[in-house]
Amino acid sequence: MDHSINKVNKNGNNLRIGFIGFGLIGGSIARAIKKIDSGITILAYNYQNGKPNADLHAALEDKTLDAITDSLETDICSCNIIFLCAPVLANIDYLHQLKPILKPDCVLTDVGSVKGNIHEEVKRLGLEAQFIGGHPMTGSEKTGYRNSDALLLENAYYIFTPTEQVPKENVELLLSLARQMGSIPILLHAEEHDAITAAISHMPHIIAAQLVNFVRNADDKAETMRTLAAGGFKDITRIASSSPVMWQNICLTNTSAIKEVLDGYIKSLQEASDALSRRDEEFLYTIFETAGEYRSSIPNTAKGIFEKVYEIYLDITDEAGAIATIATQLAINQISIKNIGIIHNREFEEGVLRIEFYNQDSVKKAIDVLEHFQYHLYIR
Repeated sequence: MDHSINKVNKNGNNLRIGFIGFGLIGGSIARAIKKIDSGITILAYNYQNGKPNADLHAALEDKTLDAITDSLETDICSCNIIFLCAPVLANIDYLHQLKPILKPDCVLTDVGSVKGNIHEEVKRLGLEAQFIGGHPMTGSEKTGYRNSDALLLENAYYIFTPTEQVPKENVELLLSLARQMGSIPILLHAEEHDAITAAISHMPHIIAAQLVNFVRNADDKAETMRTLAAGGFKDITRIASSSPVMWQNICLTNTSAIKEVLDGYIKSLQEASDALSRRDEEFLYTIFETAGEYRSSIPNTAKGIFEKVYEIYLDITDEAGAIATIATQLAINQISIKNIGIIHNREFEEGVLRIEFYNQDSVKKAIDVLEHFQYHLYIR
């Protein structure tokens, strides 16, 4: 059977896909779908009761959206596929609104990073034959449609948690769609998904947020810690800038799994604290050795939970125009720079100038250009 997205509508009519929630992830999925087939009709629901929505109108202007609707009953319910892309708790509320108006052959999916609670509600509402949980494991610390990009889905794991009652052909449909978007689809049970993401995504966000808050509260009036913060601190706390509403929702919906792994992590921190108290050389060496070995074994062939940072470091001379010269050389070669700046705290940095790019191809091109001009580069 051909499960490509443009073969879905068995009546030969134009495929219609609806979005409820249209921020970073919803917008990125919609952009990717339009790249697959620009003839697919994409609608988005305006939950603001007719008030202008800047993100939706921006998507309409750039032709990612074909229409904006204020009606679930007359427009969204006519879609062949509906993506729930609102915060986790809001998605569950929308299930109740969709239940009485959903077409029997409509495929309903979501993009939330917690699956157990929405599956429970789907079962309670009798929507198991239509629902396939989804979680594209990609994102950014930036939010909103204006930061969305079809490439966000490319080479990213996309987890699906189908119910036992949903038709296999509908599962194959979403698996095929994910592949066409450039993602790597994986099937998991909802409970298995939540246990995994609690450890590798939800807990790290809590740790990052609380580490930032700890430093903020411990800082002096002159904000010396804030001034000197760089290197490792900024690397491991970058995700603390994520949406507070989204992460509040996640913590309130995957509470048990997160608490279990967080308690285990707190125990491991206490073990490290005890090792410091007794100056245990072997223990302290081992925790860094084993962590380094395990982290190095994590493959870089696909995106994981966190957005990959494309960056290089290099030494430059301390003279006027040095940064401008590098930026000009990259611009001449049509290499776009996402961010550039001097690293003043070099305790954990390699090189004094950090340049961040939008993708790996830009990194490769920049390396060739800068090596040609004999800059001393450091590649992470």
